[in-house]
Amino acid sequence: MKNTAYIIAAKRTAVIPKGGAFCELKIHELAAPVINGLLKKANISRNSIDELILSNAVGGGGNPARPSVLASNLPESIGGFTIDRQCAGGLDAIWLAAQMIMSGTHNIVIAGGAESASLRPIRMAINNTGAGPVPYDQPNFTGLEGRDPGMLESMAEIAYSSKISRDKQEDWAINSHRKALNKKISDEIIDINNQTKDSFTRNLSKKICQRAPILKGNITSATTAVDSDAAAFCLIVNEEIAKKYSNAIKIVAGVSCAGTPDAPAFATLNSIKRILDATEIVPYSFNAIEIMEAYAAQALIATEAFKFNENSINRSGGALARGHPIGASGAILAVRLYHELQNTGGFGLASIAAAGGLGSSLILSCSSP
Repeated sequence: MKNTAYIIAAKRTAVIPKGGAFCELKIHELAAPVINGLLKKANISRNSIDELILSNAVGGGGNPARPSVLASNLPESIGGFTIDRQCAGGLDAIWLAAQMIMSGTHNIVIAGGAESASLRPIRMAINNTGAGPVPYDQPNFTGLEGRDPGMLESMAEIAYSSKISRDKQEDWAINSHRKALNKKISDEIIDINNQTKDSFTRNLSKKICQRAPILKGNITSATTAVDSDAAAFCLIVNEEIAKKYSNAIKIVAGVSCAGTPDAPAFATLNSIKRILDATEIVPYSFNAIEIMEAYAAQALIATEAFKFNENSINRSGGALARGHPIGASGAILAVRLYHELQNTGGFGLASIAAAGGLGSSLILSCSSP
């Protein structure tokens, strides 16, 4: 019989734009305080943890989950498990942890992501021409000639073909900042370097938006999330353990899928459709929805496609008002959703797209264990 997985605690750091208050912190130095905060919140012994899964996208490799285990004083017997699914990795880490719990092989897993855009290493490609190493920014996400566009270029084309106007994108961004300013969410944030709130959030106005530089097509800097540093993790347990916690949130279902490789924004639609079909939950049933706002157009496309209730989406603001710490962004959605459901009850959905045409979605529920 398949077990059920629950989240009993969810914490994150503040999200700080690249070069800000977290600029000198390595990945494990961002992750460890959050992990320790989870254990303290749930009153869980370090020795009871079975695994740590960490998503990271732009670091230098080397399994940063392992230094995060050691920096958190978790048992040295835990090797740590690092995944790279770009933007979707943090959400995928949580769904992977849930499947470990559901399989019965694990009882308690910490899962999420950590990213330091500030300490992102310089990448160099080596060739055989004798010209020496050549710096590059984006890895090849598809391996297909002519079908591996940058996220910005792809989003600009999709915004144009989907008739998502600049004005509409700006309205979405302004609303994201407004909601973030009006909602106190410090309970979910672990204080590092005296940072207890997302520092990028501001009183964004139409006038400011109109002055924002155009990045591509009708995409501007005001309607694009900024590169950031942050960490976010969830404590995921089996049903027997969850029964001891009144704030346990059930992981109902998860989907990690892929679609057209050169249209990653549409991958969100694929994952949402698949998870709705699998659970037979209708879009208007969600009390809280966390959709990634890497671009305002990306969130608008998903909202319009499924006719979601906009009052349920990113109730405390989204990534446009926070920032985008790539490997941690999906986990931040899950942390946000966990805390929103504590207030709203019912069902919640988190969804995110990633380079290469990847898409991931997670459904949570306030069902008691």
